[in-house]
Amino acid sequence: MKAYNESVRPPQTVSRTRDFLFVARPAVYILVVLGVLATSFLYKLRVDNIFACQASGYTSDRYLERCDATDYADYEHGAFWFDLEPEAEKSAVSADVLFLDGSQMQFAFSTAATAKWFSTTPSRYYLLGFFAFENSIFEGALLRKLKPRAKVYVIAISDFFEPSEAPVAKAMMHDAAQRSKYKIKRYLQFVHKAICMKLTKICGNSMVVFRSRQTGMSYMPLTNKFKGRERPVSYDQQIDERKIDSAIAIGRSFLSELPVKTECVILTAIPTVSTKLSVASAIAKGLGKMLVVPQQFDDLQTFDGLHLEHASAERWSEAFFEIAGPQIQECLEATHNGGNLQRSAE
Repeated sequence: MKAYNESVRPPQTVSRTRDFLFVARPAVYILVVLGVLATSFLYKLRVDNIFACQASGYTSDRYLERCDATDYADYEHGAFWFDLEPEAEKSAVSADVLFLDGSQMQFAFSTAATAKWFSTTPSRYYLLGFFAFENSIFEGALLRKLKPRAKVYVIAISDFFEPSEAPVAKAMMHDAAQRSKYKIKRYLQFVHKAICMKLTKICGNSMVVFRSRQTGMSYMPLTNKFKGRERPVSYDQQIDERKIDSAIAIGRSFLSELPVKTECVILTAIPTVSTKLSVASAIAKGLGKMLVVPQQFDDLQTFDGLHLEHASAERWSEAFFEIAGPQIQECLEATHNGGNLQRSAE
């Protein structure tokens, strides 16, 4: 009698195994595909989306305004345009002093010196600046939408009165699909905060900026991204008369819509590399106003060739309030004393 070989399966067992694999194969394929898609999605979030940034800047008052990743980038425009941050919007609307311009203004006034000056008054302020070289077209539309109650406006004007929309604002204002995209960005912040504040190693180190809901101040955690890109502040004295004439015309229209006395609109220029101080002065003169700027410090620095590094911003903003403070205070006191804030009839 031949010994029974246990390794040899009966034909019916082989058939059942083959039938099982044939039936299960679609499910296996589906699981593999889902696994690949999930891996790809998580990779995109880590490399090209919000998980490319750390979450250390979140507080009960601060949200993420920008993560320098391809598929996330700007959130701040949509936060206001689509009413996604109602507390921040309420603060901007109720502020007594509004600061307008792009990110250069944001970094220049996001300082202890600004907070200290306003701590001496009962008035509130809000920094309503935006990245991507924002200008008066978007900011004007936003002001008409928000209808703020500001008594004083501080505007950095070197590149503010431009004839065309900045790219981010253009998409924001004219592409209906942007609303849903920005809602997704908002929801991603809850996941980002929950995960990256605890598991910091799984998140990247791309540039990230947070914004205060109460004051609009920007906060950027320390990063090595800009190491070696520091540049000293310098000044460009060149003037393009045609651009200045255009800026003056746009500026007159913009200022005419602000419901405050002309002396309660303060024009300034933020120091940077190749600061267009002569351009800003010419625009201010064409608008019948003085340009309010501190003395030209010899050793101010930018951390990236564009924005003032923190110590320089502290010094510059402190000097700014020494000059502009009395004018701001006078406008605020006139209001508190029952003065007429509305623009005088021309």
